[in-house]
Amino acid sequence: METLSLSTLATQLVPLPDWETHFDNITKRLAPRFAHPKARQQASEYLQGLLSPVERKNGWQLAEHLGHETPYRVQHLLDRAVWDADAVRDDLQAYVSEHLGHPEGVLVIDETGFLKKGDKSAGVKRQYSGTAGRIENCQVGVFVGYATRQGQTLIDRALYLPQEWADDPQRRKRAKVPETVDFATKPQLAQRMLAHALDVGIAAAWVTGDSVYGNDASLRERLQDRRQAYVLAVKSDLRLPFLEGVIRAKTLAERVPAADWQTLSCGDGAKGARLYEWARLPLDAPDQTGFACWLLVRRSLSDPSEQAYYWVFAPHDTPFTTLVSVAGTRWTIETNFETAKGEVGLDHYEVRSWHGWHRHMTLCLLAQAFLAVLRSVSVEAQAKGGTTLPRNCLRRFKQSRGLFCP
Repeated sequence: METLSLSTLATQLVPLPDWETHFDNITKRLAPRFAHPKARQQASEYLQGLLSPVERKNGWQLAEHLGHETPYRVQHLLDRAVWDADAVRDDLQAYVSEHLGHPEGVLVIDETGFLKKGDKSAGVKRQYSGTAGRIENCQVGVFVGYATRQGQTLIDRALYLPQEWADDPQRRKRAKVPETVDFATKPQLAQRMLAHALDVGIAAAWVTGDSVYGNDASLRERLQDRRQAYVLAVKSDLRLPFLEGVIRAKTLAERVPAADWQTLSCGDGAKGARLYEWARLPLDAPDQTGFACWLLVRRSLSDPSEQAYYWVFAPHDTPFTTLVSVAGTRWTIETNFETAKGEVGLDHYEVRSWHGWHRHMTLCLLAQAFLAVLRSVSVEAQAKGGTTLPRNCLRRFKQSRGLFCP
């Protein structure tokens, strides 16, 4: 499942709904969140700018694209305007649930880094950035993605505030970090966002994520308490409950009989099906009627020593192939990061404040969701034999909105 960009839509003759009506509907949904008419207009313009072909979606370039002499309006929206980014986040999740929701949906958790200069931006420090693959001066955001057969997109975000920031009143004040914000680990941030998504009714049969989250006992326990199934990656040395004792994941994987390995695809990648060998072994399960725990093991076809491990909590009758599919769904959030940064400027911001970061991220996620929904409804219309809109209709709409059109 790949988010279809506006540029791709513009070059393909696919059935599409009324673009203008769809865009107006999403801005009308947000209108009550902005008390002042000017702020509502600024939010609509900002979304248009994020959906535009502007190379760098920062204040000056967005302002120039929108025909403003200065970036004041853009900066005002992200800083001084009165609106609640979390309330808009809730609207985003309702929008995604309406258009992409499915009972077999998967919530995916992961973090990504944003390279920054200086030491004034909220939460910035020298820390590991998965984006760069090394320690860099950066901010780190934890995100929740949502993937279904209808589409995929990011639906929540939280800025990680390192301990030294949380303990420094002067830095907090300069970056406008709210007094209510305390230090929280990345798994704790993910746990809060997952709880919120599930509490507001996002349909999700599964949760998945990498070992940063799978190794966290508290996160796993909270999901088990909710009877929320998960397939979470864990490190090779994590001790797992087995036969009334504990055993390292790697050690347990060595006990898999040769005949138990199965070659299965965990989804399609850039080069076709992602084929690996897979096996699972039962673990001691928590006292949850109808649920079981397993260690799911993945190994490379070319190098059997290259393995990955997953702690599974799921209904006891879950097919093996379903677990493999959910494990593969974790990679959708990598695609979402790539498209959000490349299409809607997720990492193009220049704000330093805590609320400025969350405001920019929220609007970026909304822009990305808009694209994901457009792709979903256009594919559905085509499957039903809908008529194709002429290319010039798409061009006229996008030109009227200042969007890209070749």
